[in-house]
Amino acid sequence: MAPTKSLDDIEIKVIAALLHDIHNRMHGVVFDSIALKNTLRKVLMRTSSEGMGFLTKTLPSLGKAFDKALSLTTPLNAAELRFATMPNSKLPRFLGELFSRVLNQEGTPLQEPCTDSIGWIRQLCYLFYKYELPYSEQLEQEVVDRFVKTEDDLLTISHELEELKLQVDALPPTQRRRRITPLSLVEQTRAARRLLSNLFADFDCQDILPRHGPGAVATKQRLWEKYQWSNVADSITRMYPFDAYFCASTGAVCDNFRGFRSIGDRTLPARVILVPKDSRGPRLISCEPVDYQWVQQGLGRAIVKHVERYHGIRLKGKKGKEPPYFKEGTAWNVFFTDQEPNQKGALLGSLTGDYATLDLKDASDRVSTSLVRLLFPPHIYEYLEACRSCSTMLPSGKELTLRKFAPMGSCLCFPVMALTIWAILTAGAPDQDARDSILVYGDDVIVKRAHALDAIEQLESYGLLINRDKSCIRGFFRESCGVDAFKGINVTPVRIRTVWSSSPSPESYASWVSYANSLYDRKCFSAYDVIVDELVRMYGPIPGPETGLQGQLPTLPETPVTQRPLRTRGNKRYQKRQYYVLTLKSPKLRHTMDGWSMLLRYFTEKCTDHSPDWSEKSREPSPLDLGAPESVSEYTRPRSSILERSWR
Repeated sequence: MAPTKSLDDIEIKVIAALLHDIHNRMHGVVFDSIALKNTLRKVLMRTSSEGMGFLTKTLPSLGKAFDKALSLTTPLNAAELRFATMPNSKLPRFLGELFSRVLNQEGTPLQEPCTDSIGWIRQLCYLFYKYELPYSEQLEQEVVDRFVKTEDDLLTISHELEELKLQVDALPPTQRRRRITPLSLVEQTRAARRLLSNLFADFDCQDILPRHGPGAVATKQRLWEKYQWSNVADSITRMYPFDAYFCASTGAVCDNFRGFRSIGDRTLPARVILVPKDSRGPRLISCEPVDYQWVQQGLGRAIVKHVERYHGIRLKGKKGKEPPYFKEGTAWNVFFTDQEPNQKGALLGSLTGDYATLDLKDASDRVSTSLVRLLFPPHIYEYLEACRSCSTMLPSGKELTLRKFAPMGSCLCFPVMALTIWAILTAGAPDQDARDSILVYGDDVIVKRAHALDAIEQLESYGLLINRDKSCIRGFFRESCGVDAFKGINVTPVRIRTVWSSSPSPESYASWVSYANSLYDRKCFSAYDVIVDELVRMYGPIPGPETGLQGQLPTLPETPVTQRPLRTRGNKRYQKRQYYVLTLKSPKLRHTMDGWSMLLRYFTEKCTDHSPDWSEKSREPSPLDLGAPESVSEYTRPRSSILERSWR
């Protein structure tokens, strides 16, 4: 039987409300009442026959085709996407009133497209694109098969990179870089090597503070068990001695010396797991063994901290008249903790057309070990190699030898990938202006538009692949680091991820309150009201701005008139007014370890900054950030948040 959706489903209610917002915001002239009625009927008919697939797959495919048309990649042809077209036009009848204000009949942008229409089209098409629906086993297997196929592709690429390494190593060390462009692959590789050598000239790989990450590990220890070592690979201890990096102090070595003799030194494989991503399918993560994760966290954080502070080579001004300046640094080009430079670059590129945004396909899986060995200095590579997993265990139980340097899940994946991309592009840039314009955040890259095609060719010469569907070179549409822009205007849609729960759920409550707030900020008031009414019906009164509790718990920007008032009282002790509100609470789990393990946890977690974890969003939550030393015995259970009402 075909899937059905009715007007009672919240997804349909939100889409219908969003169409009413379009009608209201376009003053009922462009998108009039007849168009609203016909579009609502079409949505209900398509969802009745296709189910959620219409909202999570069909509409996003229309949105992607629309983006390609805006970026002058491929004209929009609605018939190819199973949408009826308007007479003598390639534009769809569905939202045709808006499409015709942006594209001509041939599916290419008008001279002066309506940016409001662009924003509304993209909002409707992408609203449920990231909806985390369950996946079929077939789709999960396809993701695993693609991961394995990448390893086969890297075999040929690795042979080519090894041959390139021999050619570069054979060059005389005093030979200078030629000043003509374009550079040969050998010359570009040598220039990239020089950049990374300068970057890591004074970096000490042993000056790190290891720590455990918040995510699951291949060896499946719970958080408190991670500090009780049962196996540490000998490849790690050769570079990071056990007594110096795995113990709280020399006193721990003396007290536990007999127990340490039973610790194994095997090289254990990583473990592949699948985690939710969006409606297209799951994301593949390779969980690291606990001993590898421990060192990767320390080394990865040290590299990130160094890169974000490296301003480059200090050069003197010409003839002593100009002040000294820095060249070929990473502090203004490579980012790990701040997406804003790339986001601003996307907005500027969409306004002027001078900058292109590039997106790499399967970037973390295509940075091969041979490529890292080719570019990184030997004194850095030997430490990177010592703490990378050489193999991973597939869900089928088969162990797969890895040719990629570090799959997603390793704390070294993100920094090594970003530096590899930066070095290749900077080495191949034709002038200083092009080098200064490069911005790298993971696999999101911004370059000068005039050199974008050369940049793509250079990256693909080293085995990387460009996602041409998401790369924006021509036209005035750009996207980078979660920001979609057209002619300097942010047209990023609200994307709903968390599936609505028909029964009270902490995750659903917090997420949907956030979605309501985002829609309110974009002046989608009808959609906001629909979500809030559903939340109030299921969860009761929700605090608004009058409570002053913003930032402490989920609140709304406007108190719903339909909900009953919150209970309130005056607290004489704190001399404040309190409200009886719904809060999210994570029950504490207390587990006492031995003293040395607790001290090790205190040194590595309580005495360090809490910078982001690049190993991927965790499958287990972070330990509670409790300040007192005795709190190192407290934890939170994974996915254990509860909803309760309390006075705040």
